[in-house]
Amino acid sequence: MVTTKNATLTASIDEVMMNVLNAFNEYKKILPEQKANFLETIANEIEALGDALINQACEETNLPATRLTGERARTTMQLRMFAAMVKEGSWVEASIDTAIPDRKPTPKPDLRKMLFPLGPVIVFGASNFPFAYSTAGGDTASALAAGCSVVVKAHPAHAKTSQMVYEAIKTAIEKCNMPANVFQHVHDEGFKTGKDLVQHPATAAVGFTGSLSGGKALYDYANERKNPIPVFSEMGSINPIIFFPDTLEKNNEALVKMYSGSVTLGMGQFCTNPGLMLAIESDALNIFLKNLSEEVSKFTPSKMLHEGIQKAYVEKMQKALSQKGVDVIKNIFHQSNGVAYPKIAFTSGETFLQNPTLHEEVFGPYSLMVKCKDINELKRVWMSVRGQLTTSLMGTDKDFNEYKNIIEEAKTIAGRIIFNHPPTGVEVCPSMMHGGPYPATTDSRFTAVGINSVKRWVRPVCFQNCPEYLLPEELKNNNPKKIWRLVNNHFTNGDVA
Repeated sequence: MVTTKNATLTASIDEVMMNVLNAFNEYKKILPEQKANFLETIANEIEALGDALINQACEETNLPATRLTGERARTTMQLRMFAAMVKEGSWVEASIDTAIPDRKPTPKPDLRKMLFPLGPVIVFGASNFPFAYSTAGGDTASALAAGCSVVVKAHPAHAKTSQMVYEAIKTAIEKCNMPANVFQHVHDEGFKTGKDLVQHPATAAVGFTGSLSGGKALYDYANERKNPIPVFSEMGSINPIIFFPDTLEKNNEALVKMYSGSVTLGMGQFCTNPGLMLAIESDALNIFLKNLSEEVSKFTPSKMLHEGIQKAYVEKMQKALSQKGVDVIKNIFHQSNGVAYPKIAFTSGETFLQNPTLHEEVFGPYSLMVKCKDINELKRVWMSVRGQLTTSLMGTDKDFNEYKNIIEEAKTIAGRIIFNHPPTGVEVCPSMMHGGPYPATTDSRFTAVGINSVKRWVRPVCFQNCPEYLLPEELKNNNPKKIWRLVNNHFTNGDVA
């Protein structure tokens, strides 16, 4: 662990990075069973911290113990999920095309390919998830599973919590006899630390969850290098919701309950918060907005994660509400006493299309309804905010059949298309896609959640006519690991016939 105050910053970061690079060169050779045991041991050690860890996180983040207990369970579950993936083995995507020496007009060579770890990964802890997206969160778990070493830059909003998790990982390193520096921990609030970590020659990739400005800065730093590296930044989303006409007529009350809960869940401090709602003007829409505002008014407000987030929320919300043509059904709350309050605003489709300020994320319990004149205007509004983590479609079968052509466009807007459910809540499983077109993320081809997130930290390497004894175990003819492989266009488990 390194704590820097800029005076010795460059020397300290250089030492960290050389240590983690040397550790990578050892760790990448460790057997899958040992890596899996390491990940499971980290999970065990985090759980062994008990209530002390939860209490520390409560103190630093203003989050309730119930939320944090669930998030810790998600974090340890992720670690064990990646452990199971590593043991099973097929994630390396081993592929074998055996030689055909007598093929005409030219012989076919023996070609074998699989995924290999990139190298040291820099992970930036997220402010809104002190466990699941921070020190031992999904980025760290997937990178370690891939065979990469990791440096975490602790988020200053929950530095003590991060330190406790780091100590648990250190214990796991010792118990599992892993390379001592396979995981490094850096504390520093300065932007220069992040830049130095990203631009160090030993850094192979970067994982980040946070703001657009922060993620874009890291991406730019990486591309300024002599040898650019991949940066996987998740940078937020306004997650547009479409309410089709028939469902507003038939399911108004249920929709109000659903979305009042989604907007205010966790004080709106999720990257999947429903920040934008779209519908065609109607009496049913006016009833929905009135009842939604009344339902939200029953919400008990509280402090946000830290003063910086709360200040940004108030400023961005007030900026949005000050725009010409934006209004609220009623002024539910006034900001005061260091507590954040929810707001439901509305505007016209024409106003939204003409004002880019309204397209910006307001991170917190805020949502803007755009009242569109017709389905064509709604489509233009929807398409104007492409580059989202999610988009939700609320409708009946009648709606979905009538607007089938509109729905087809959803794939260009977001990484996850949700039917009749709010966007809040991200299931951790292989089929989850948590990513999307820029500016939701810097690379829409990858997910930050689920076992497929490991693919961010690996690259394919092909061996042509390689002697058997030099091949990785996964690519040998007599494969002792019995993993599923693609052999001559057929999947096989075990030896090559």
